[in-house]
Amino acid sequence: EVQFVESGGGMVQPGGSLRLSCAASGFIFSSAIMSWVRQAPGKGPEWVSTLRVGTGASDYRDSVKGRFTISSDNAKNTLYLQMNNLKPEDTALYYCAMGNRYTTYARLGSWGQGTQVTVSS
Repeated sequence: EVQFVESGGGMVQPGGSLRLSCAASGFIFSSAIMSWVRQAPGKGPEWVSTLRVGTGASDYRDSVKGRFTISSDNAKNTLYLQMNNLKPEDTALYYCAMGNRYTTYARLGSWGQGTQVTVSS
């Protein structure tokens, strides 16, 4: 059974940093294409970043390029998202999921609870 346990969220001031973690199980993590996807209240899912775990190739939405870094620890089956220079518009519930920027993320929350990021002064 595919499961994700997201953690690391919190409340920070604009300009602050957070590191999200996603512990994955139930599939072969080392060959997966993994993404971080966020959902703000009243809005649909928004793809943030993708990592092709086997090669290390990454992809980012334009609004987070240069501020966010996606990475993994394959020995721990864990995906990370280092978020720097956070902005109020980054406020959302963050999920990890399998897929890329073209995936339709209709079932967020089915495999993990997400982790809340709130950026506010």
